[in-house]
Amino acid sequence: MTVFTTTDSPLGELLLVGEEALDGVTLTSLFMPGQRNAPAVKPGWRRDPDRFADVVRQLTAYFAGELAEFDIEFTPGGTDFQQRVWHALEEIPYGTSTTYGALAERLGVPRERIQALGAAIGANPLLLVRPCHRVIGADGTMRGYAGGVERKVRLLTHEGVLQPTLL
Repeated sequence: MTVFTTTDSPLGELLLVGEEALDGVTLTSLFMPGQRNAPAVKPGWRRDPDRFADVVRQLTAYFAGELAEFDIEFTPGGTDFQQRVWHALEEIPYGTSTTYGALAERLGVPRERIQALGAAIGANPLLLVRPCHRVIGADGTMRGYAGGVERKVRLLTHEGVLQPTLL
């Protein structure tokens, strides 16, 4: 059974979607408002905030600066290539970033396939908890982020990768 809930965050209201498990939920996706390819809640999905209590607790602790690594059960999905890329994203430590090129090199992805690597990163259904926001351009630019580049900058600033700007 697909279950969902929403939770407030500094990035806006997050939509959490998952599959029921005996003691909670396995998270299948996390979406931000205005995110490209974000689904609408579908008929047949059941709102069940209690199932997501631990996920929400971890998200709250992350935004409070009290949690650097999530311990959340995910539902596998995606192609073999996407899963390989997504696993590599999970290994990028909190407070750091990497480049698309460095990630491609680490995974043995040839230069001519970096666009495919970018597409796999962009297809990540678990924004924030699978930290695709930690991948930046080689020149330090904030390349695309499904949740919006402004949110990517906010997350990297929150994690100490970027310095806050004084405006």
